[in-house]
Amino acid sequence: MVIDASTSLPRREPSAFYRWLVLVVASMAMFGNYYVYDSISPLADVLKSQLGFSNTNIGMLNAIYSFPNIFMVLVGGFIIDRIGTRKATLIFASLCFVGAGLTAASPQFEVMAAGRLIFGLGAESLIVAVTTALAKYFRGKELSFAFGINLTIARLGSFAALNSPTWAKAAYAHWQWPLFISVIAGLICVVAAAIYWLLDAHAEKTYVLGQEEEPEKVVIADIFRFGKSYWYIVLLCITFYSAIFPFQTFAVKFFIEAHGTSRELGGFLNSMLTLFAMIFTPLFGLLVDYIGKRALLMMFGSLLLIPVYLLMAYTSVPLYIPMAMMGIAFSLIPAVMWPSVAYIVEQSKLGTAYGVMTMIQNIGLFAFNVIIGWANDLMGAGAENPEGYRLGMWIFTSLGFFGFLFAYLLRKNEMKPDSHGLELSRREMERLKKA
Repeated sequence: MVIDASTSLPRREPSAFYRWLVLVVASMAMFGNYYVYDSISPLADVLKSQLGFSNTNIGMLNAIYSFPNIFMVLVGGFIIDRIGTRKATLIFASLCFVGAGLTAASPQFEVMAAGRLIFGLGAESLIVAVTTALAKYFRGKELSFAFGINLTIARLGSFAALNSPTWAKAAYAHWQWPLFISVIAGLICVVAAAIYWLLDAHAEKTYVLGQEEEPEKVVIADIFRFGKSYWYIVLLCITFYSAIFPFQTFAVKFFIEAHGTSRELGGFLNSMLTLFAMIFTPLFGLLVDYIGKRALLMMFGSLLLIPVYLLMAYTSVPLYIPMAMMGIAFSLIPAVMWPSVAYIVEQSKLGTAYGVMTMIQNIGLFAFNVIIGWANDLMGAGAENPEGYRLGMWIFTSLGFFGFLFAYLLRKNEMKPDSHGLELSRREMERLKKA
């Protein structure tokens, strides 16, 4: 307990209710962020038919989102560590809103791409800011579970966007109308960031928080001091997300053209990843807090990804089966991977660590959105040539293999005596602290 010199009253940690209120509000900013990102996928065939966009154009709309984050998200990590989470969250949320508005403003590809670029400038840095904020409130408590709840609320935005062809079917008569809905989601993002500002400002005056001390000066050299376990997680991150999000970019179009589904069914199949994540990510978070075995669980999640794309490309197995397998992986790996960084990197460098990780992740997302769009165009993928999608599916499968390799190397490193405790349960870690 700390004595506040200005009041001579003891200051305590935030109550569980206050911490969870902060979690819900910050997660609503993520809800709006995720909705805007996933608004392109169910619109892909409409952009093709009404605006004449190619697969490469569609891939570029999501790829260009990632491009500024190859640089910006690292800068964002430094900004978060220097100006604090509440200022950073509001700034990045505002960029999301502006970017969503510009994307919906014009049918010109260049204007839409500029909007997605501005959205990308804010979106990934917003994720880093919210992740850092949650570590500040929940580190040493229900951290993995809190991250899981955050991802559940965020992915509710993805679920809503991917299923918008069902609940907003009339909007898909015109390419612009679904994007207007995404502008409303961007506004939700800004409002939630403003409320978080108020809550965090009050908490800073009233409670003892996880980052009470003055943050240390962050320098570029800090990046090179992160150990092997951190870099194995980063490599797993880039391969895992590069196998998921570029697939989602084209998934609805793929389901329609290669499997003859309706847009509504294609949107639902694509949203199964999000639905599984909303349900199982918090449960996996609780599980990993209880049993540990973080690297082992990431190996299992990576293994699940390997067969799913080939099942969809070469067999007539019901699409629900591979999408369910992918959904379990999409629930498990993020629930374990992101909180694991907080065990490896000290609090004062956490914004930078998440920034570096997200930066490298976005290199993969930019590259593979472009690569898959190019591969689909190269092979003539479409309703008249569904086999044209197979090259892209082999690329995704290879990413699953690499993800499994990096998770294995992480576990091997964490089984050494100088490990960070990733394989230990919460009870085992508490026992070690007392010893």
